[in-house]
Amino acid sequence: MDTESLRLFVLAAEKLNISAAGRALGLAPAAASARLAKLETTLRADLLIRSTRKVALSMEGAEFLPYAREILAQESAAFAALGLGQPIASGTLRFAAPSTFAQLYIAPLLPEFLALHPGIKLDLRLSDAQFDLIEGSFDLALRNAVLDDSSLKCRKLADDRRMLCASPHYLARNGTPRRPEELSQHLLIGFRDSSPKELIARDGQSALFDPRSAGARLVIDDGASQKIATVAGAGISMNSLWSVHRELADGTLVRILPEYEINDQSSLWLVYPKSNVLTAKVRILIDFLIEKIATAPLWASP
Repeated sequence: MDTESLRLFVLAAEKLNISAAGRALGLAPAAASARLAKLETTLRADLLIRSTRKVALSMEGAEFLPYAREILAQESAAFAALGLGQPIASGTLRFAAPSTFAQLYIAPLLPEFLALHPGIKLDLRLSDAQFDLIEGSFDLALRNAVLDDSSLKCRKLADDRRMLCASPHYLARNGTPRRPEELSQHLLIGFRDSSPKELIARDGQSALFDPRSAGARLVIDDGASQKIATVAGAGISMNSLWSVHRELADGTLVRILPEYEINDQSSLWLVYPKSNVLTAKVRILIDFLIEKIATAPLWASP
């Protein structure tokens, strides 16, 4: 199969513009259209839906896109093994990350990363809801849960210690729980799709933090909004230390049941599809984030 035609298809899918994709590869619009048409004939499938106004991916094109990217990545890796190919990493890198963490720790680093690697274009999807890496054709993702998908590989970025928090205003109004069983008498803020968490005391006693079973009146699917609601006095919530360390330091939030640790073995993981070759652009971003974040996490400072 002609890899240059695949490269043209991938660019056209990313830009949703055949002429622009052709120009990026030094092809005239007519030549680019002809080459894509030949590829579709070879595959016996319409990869792109064309109209006078716009270009869109067809269902077959969306299904074929991750495989086209994989073929190009394999070609790049093969050339690199022989000392061939481009010496500078380039291309579009699709990266998914939780929005709250990205706002605090990744977005401020982007100017430096882009300045260091002018050939890389970042396509970010930032949401506290998880994306499917394979279906979404993502090169890399940041996740804060134990990896249980055998189709993925990962590198640990940092620990993700969690704790229960409330605002001084809420505690003054409702009292401070001293034992886990008292949590059921409080307003608890639940996080969407969050499973119950085990609380382990220093003496080995255990309890359960489960806002939904306690009748949580507030369930949120965004970490930043959960923290804001907690600071405003909406109730008690479970938060990552990286999210609330500043509020704990200045007294805006208070840790609840400090003698208990949340036993969920949570960490921050950089995750990528196992089937994909670890291309130069992905390796560069992984190394950059580990250097900037894992080496000395800001939330680990006194």
